[in-house]
Amino acid sequence: MQDSIRQVFSAQGVLSHAAEQFVPRQGQTDMALAVAAVIESGGALVVEAGTGVGKTFSYLVPALLSGERVLLSTATKTLQDQLFGRDLPRLVQALGLPTKLALLKGRSSYLCLYRMELARQGGALPDRSALAILAKIEQWSQVTRSGDLAELAGLDERSALIPLVTSTRDNCLGAQCPSFRACHVNLARREALAADVVVINHHLFFADLAVRESGMAELLPSVRVVVFDEAHQLNETGVLFLGTQLSTGQLLDYSRDFLAAGLQLARGLVDWQALAASVERATRELRLVVGNGAAAKLRWTEQTPERVSADAWMEALGQLHSACIQSMQALDRVREMAPDFERLYARAEKYAQLLAQFSGPCGVDGVRWLDVGQQLRLVESPLDIAQAVQTRMLGLPQESGPGKAWIFTSATLGTDDALRWFTEPCGLGSATTLRVGSPFEYALQACVYVPPHLPRPNDPAHSQQVAALAAMAVARLGGRTMVLTTTLRALRTIGESLQAHFGGSPQVLVLVQGQLTKRELIERFRQGGSDGAAGCVLVASASFWEGVDVPGDALQMVIIDKLPFPPPNDPLVEARSQRLQAAGRSPFKEYFLPEAAVALKQGAGRLIRRESDRGILVVCDTRLTDMGYGRKLLSALPPMRQLRSQEEFNQALDDLAECQASLA
Repeated sequence: MQDSIRQVFSAQGVLSHAAEQFVPRQGQTDMALAVAAVIESGGALVVEAGTGVGKTFSYLVPALLSGERVLLSTATKTLQDQLFGRDLPRLVQALGLPTKLALLKGRSSYLCLYRMELARQGGALPDRSALAILAKIEQWSQVTRSGDLAELAGLDERSALIPLVTSTRDNCLGAQCPSFRACHVNLARREALAADVVVINHHLFFADLAVRESGMAELLPSVRVVVFDEAHQLNETGVLFLGTQLSTGQLLDYSRDFLAAGLQLARGLVDWQALAASVERATRELRLVVGNGAAAKLRWTEQTPERVSADAWMEALGQLHSACIQSMQALDRVREMAPDFERLYARAEKYAQLLAQFSGPCGVDGVRWLDVGQQLRLVESPLDIAQAVQTRMLGLPQESGPGKAWIFTSATLGTDDALRWFTEPCGLGSATTLRVGSPFEYALQACVYVPPHLPRPNDPAHSQQVAALAAMAVARLGGRTMVLTTTLRALRTIGESLQAHFGGSPQVLVLVQGQLTKRELIERFRQGGSDGAAGCVLVASASFWEGVDVPGDALQMVIIDKLPFPPPNDPLVEARSQRLQAAGRSPFKEYFLPEAAVALKQGAGRLIRRESDRGILVVCDTRLTDMGYGRKLLSALPPMRQLRSQEEFNQALDDLAECQASLA
């Protein structure tokens, strides 16, 4: 396979005809050969492949040429769609392989025919516009084969209607559903079991490890090659699913489903309204006990969460537990009448068990907290996924031949050659590691500037000062800027300030996360402006720090408001810090600093996406140059030329603007 791979990646090889703007890169070939080696021998390989290496083809080519059954997991559904709809078909065709592909997502991605019918009959739609959206979904349901809601153009992924026309593990009726034979979820699972290559996402993978429900329980044992792309998200995704959670939203949904099924299928046999009201009332009482403060994560190291009355909390939990038990007893009398009652009984039983668990102490190796927002989320979580990876993944037996091959790859996996930031929490200390540098000439293509005049990030005036600097730079450059913030408060302040500044300008369009869907924001930004504007500014936080690809002239400046250290008061962050401290290790050096370095590298990675790209990275945090640890963070960034003064920054902006004007 090694010789075949070298041929595929050669100047006249298959990829030269299959991939756009293909250029032979030694790093890409080296990664492909390393992937091939671990596929042939089994084991685990961790690869950090810098931006521009072409890591997707580096793992796809050897995986496809191996002839093994392959599972590909990505960080998001968008990346899933790209792999399944573009990269894989193109490569399979170029290689001339008879490979059968399948796409598998979680339940919430697929239309549930039964719940769509219930939504039409129930009359509990969120608003009038939902009726028109439901009609559109019903019309589409007549022609879709996959039932994947991503296919339905114009459907906002934030629509309140989506939960009403999709199923969850809790409310799915399984084989007893009247629409079981036509079920899109089951069709996707059957196709996955029959395919050679299956594309999933990390959320689905870990959801299945936690509950063994998504169909992966049958799929994973039959697969010998597993690839995790964008693997830097693996630990946080795994922790989310391998823990225990219960939300007041789940309980309110249960009370509504309980009442609807009871009145429809067994009216008069039970006082459904009183029992449903009891669950709802107890759920709302639990929420009221916490109060109406701002959204927060409350530590929960004792019997009750911090800042919450112990007596009131335990009494509310007890009342909610009793209400669930009473509804179970009622369902037990009618559960044989309809499958709906059987599933409702199982839900009530699970919620009662979780309420009992949260009434007792937290597990020894976990951390517990209360997530406060519009609803409450009770969470107990492991600190990392190391044990799960060792026992439930790497420890899986192989019937014959070499063991399973596990490949983990991303553009950012750590700051040292051992990639300990990734391998340690993921239980991959014995894995083979490889770092492949980016082929881009960053010293020529990009520069970095740390404005020396800005106040410290904890100064109340910091965000306004960042907005003022951004407004000046954007006006000089003519848009083409992404402003990445570390908090939603900074997002609002900077976004509102820039929109006010450029509100009457025909030259610059300011886009702010939350005002449109992520897909719409990216599409409009890539177009370089609309409504007559010459350029765009996108102000965004969180999910826009990674996975956003805007090559070319549409993006030439990335402004980061401050160093992305983990929030020290987050319960999970705090527990990880305490564990390191107890082991005699430095939480700042071994946790906070590497976390910030990886996140900073991810944000900076939005800037240069091709060999022809040019741009400026602005980090509005003087700690990067004033503090000793700043040098370590700077060294984690690509080797960009550093601008030392406002004059140099202005000149760099003018040079980019002139270059753009000459191309216009």
